[in-house]
Amino acid sequence: MTSQKWALELPNNTTMKNLIITICSFVILAGSCLAQEAHFTTSGVIEFEKKSNMFAIISKQIDKDNEAWYEKPFEEYKKNNPQFKVSKSTLKFGNNKTLFAPVADEEKRNNNFNTVIADQNSTIYTDFNLGMSTAQKTVFEQTFLLKDSTRKINWKITDETRDIAGYPCRRANAIIMDSIYVVAFYTDKILVTGGPESFSGLPGMILGVALPHENVAWFASKVTDMTIAENEIAPPKKGKPVDNKLFVETLNKALKDWGTWGHSYLKAFQL
Repeated sequence: MTSQKWALELPNNTTMKNLIITICSFVILAGSCLAQEAHFTTSGVIEFEKKSNMFAIISKQIDKDNEAWYEKPFEEYKKNNPQFKVSKSTLKFGNNKTLFAPVADEEKRNNNFNTVIADQNSTIYTDFNLGMSTAQKTVFEQTFLLKDSTRKINWKITDETRDIAGYPCRRANAIIMDSIYVVAFYTDKILVTGGPESFSGLPGMILGVALPHENVAWFASKVTDMTIAENEIAPPKKGKPVDNKLFVETLNKALKDWGTWGHSYLKAFQL
């Protein structure tokens, strides 16, 4: 009687197969729901902070030929200013376009040194659908409107990762302008392939850029996932129209007699 009772309660082969199918279907459905919940950002605003190591930037300009004039002003500068200058900027993105714009510094620090690489002189619009960018660049007292194709950077992606502004990022390295070493961190959770200044070309948004030998870095402090109106991402319009070739030729002509300082200006204005 007992064995008959257990025999009746045990599922037959057909019931067992149906049970297995039901469990498998549930697992597949659960995985599908999780996949659908994975979120990718397509538009929003990124807030960047640019940090420049002023002590390192200035110290590189002092050599045996000028130390008699610059050592004392440098010591005074270090007493009255922080080591790092922090500047802010925003990057609006949407519809596979970006607009990078500096936030005006509330505090201006005057010094007798060439620290233009620590300044923010460019507003840059990029349309990745067309592979074109428009950059408004202020060079001393003149404004240029540089229209050209987006900068091509030969990135090498590494296995190093880190979190920036709540997003998982992967490191990539490159050399630009023949000599400037670049370290970038990008996230594939933001689908637009842009970044601060004119850095782009990785499979996701660049949230961090460092130029170790130039002592400057841009890192995202906040990412706001939101819809951006199309008219908020538009190219700047004021300035003398040039392409990249003419812009570099104009800089070279203006700075040809400036020696080492001219070379550093040339690099800074092309970033």
